[in-house]
Amino acid sequence: MRARNGDTLAASLLANGVNAFRRTSISGTDRGPYCLMGVCFDCLVVIDGVGNRQACLTPVRQGMVVEPQRGARTVDALENTDQ
Repeated sequence: MRARNGDTLAASLLANGVNAFRRTSISGTDRGPYCLMGVCFDCLVVIDGVGNRQACLTPVRQGMVVEPQRGARTVDALENTDQ
């Protein structure tokens, strides 16, 4: 995809025709950016393997690997090592 230096990831994705950034955890409905200022969290994506990243607040950079976020993100349980 093409992007301009200084653009956010959300702006670049929209300019390249990508409208669905994530899917809701309950219905699986596609969601795209809404507020474009970091308030609504509808632009969450996975960037370089890290989920829950707001595309509207993330500057685009060469070589980014961006995937749509699918549903709710899970957090691995921490193991108790104090035994």
